[in-house]
Amino acid sequence: MQDIENKWTEVEQAIAQEAFEKAYKREVSALVEQVRARSHGLLALEDLWNLHDFLSAKRHEIDGKYDYDYSVLLFVFANLIKDGWLHLDELKSLNQDKFAKVAALTRL
Repeated sequence: MQDIENKWTEVEQAIAQEAFEKAYKREVSALVEQVRARSHGLLALEDLWNLHDFLSAKRHEIDGKYDYDYSVLLFVFANLIKDGWLHLDELKSLNQDKFAKVAALTRL
């Protein structure tokens, strides 16, 4: 099973890149909307610092989540599916073993 995680065809790489970018754009768009909503309620300096803290935490979370390293990409995809940023059917064109592993990991 370890071997399939390290061997990616050019077609699979393109599928993976597209899925990865879709999930990232979805999450970033949702974050931008959250920030817009929160920024309307800024009334005091404390509110601004709270927004800063929120953004710092989100940046750390997002930077850690989106790791485009083929050795861990199946795990990344499973977590993105669990978090709702990616849909399993967006990976259906991957090698059957890779797809099955992602599907199994989403159930853990």
